[in-house]
Amino acid sequence: NNISSKSTGLKFLLMTCSPSAVDCPYVSIVLKCFQHLESVISVETSLYGRTDNVTCSEGTSPDRVSNTHCSLAGVADVVKKRCNGKKVCELSTDVLGGSDPCRNTAKYLQTTYACLPAFHRMTCEHSLSHLSCDQGQVIVVHGADYGRRDQTTCRYGRPANQIQNTACSSPTSKVAESCQGKNSCIIKASNSVFGDPCVGTYKYLEVAYNCQCKWTEPLS
Repeated sequence: NNISSKSTGLKFLLMTCSPSAVDCPYVSIVLKCFQHLESVISVETSLYGRTDNVTCSEGTSPDRVSNTHCSLAGVADVVKKRCNGKKVCELSTDVLGGSDPCRNTAKYLQTTYACLPAFHRMTCEHSLSHLSCDQGQVIVVHGADYGRRDQTTCRYGRPANQIQNTACSSPTSKVAESCQGKNSCIIKASNSVFGDPCVGTYKYLEVAYNCQCKWTEPLS
């Protein structure tokens, strides 16, 4: 795959081309924010299809790039739900769902995103996650995920079979529903709150948020 990226400040464009000889290929890209900065992904746009006849056209026959009105519906929502609030997020066409938006057309996966300053909280299952801001500020949740994506987080005292499933990811809006706009918030990392996305796996809650000034309406 031909993968390219460029950045302006902390905004990025990532794109990967599909092989020109197949109609429904597997392609993937990785979104990431700098590991040494307290920043997380905020997806702005995402497209799977084709909107011009130049992008990913090298070595491809003209008839496979002529359809420039091709895009899979709902891709942006899927990508935002999967990646917002994370430091690293892998995207592939097999997680986008839906059918081939345009057969016999060479497609590409393209995403633009920003890296936003944020606090990154990890809370082990059955524990309480404490989100808080300074006085006069309120919580703005960028994203939350309940599950397990590695074997090192929250592994202490756990048998191997409880941490081996790292394909357990369940993005959730429940943290935003409970904490958005508050000065502080406590939420429990538990199946009773978020459901159980992977039975038998010891999970953790991953939350990314920042604090913004609380603006009050002027007195009338």
